[in-house]
Amino acid sequence: MARSLEHRSTYPQPVDTVYSTLVDEGFLTDRLRAIGGKDAALLDHTRTGDAVAFTLRQGVDAERLPSAARSVLGGDLVVERAERWRPDGSRYAAETSVSISGVPGSIRGQSRLGEHGGESLLVVRAEVRVSIPLVGGKLEKVVVEQVTKLLATEAEFTEKWLAERG
Repeated sequence: MARSLEHRSTYPQPVDTVYSTLVDEGFLTDRLRAIGGKDAALLDHTRTGDAVAFTLRQGVDAERLPSAARSVLGGDLVVERAERWRPDGSRYAAETSVSISGVPGSIRGQSRLGEHGGESLLVVRAEVRVSIPLVGGKLEKVVVEQVTKLLATEAEFTEKWLAERG
């Protein structure tokens, strides 16, 4: 059984400004340095016109994980997240896939960035699936909680970044 999540972030800057920031190599590197965790890195970044693809590696020390997750992982949590952004009419859209070391499962998501009520609105929807008998549901719940916290932290970082660069 999979679990779904949705996260919304708003920014007062125009959609094109927010998009340019979200896919900027310098921004991604700084965000990883600030909140990416253990051994965080931008593994690749490719721009083709207005479309951008990148892969991030983020890490969480084992001692910061709930016991259910520690027992399955047997060590640190290493996450690789690939995002593929493209223009989509008056907005931007992304497909995201995430792999987690030592966990048979996946996270698949879509993001939409557009204008809503005079602000830029980023909506992230994802589905978390962990294929481990008996504990898969518990791990899915933990992953959804952690991803939701990460998205909120990333939104805060983005707000500050945009405000500082006006």
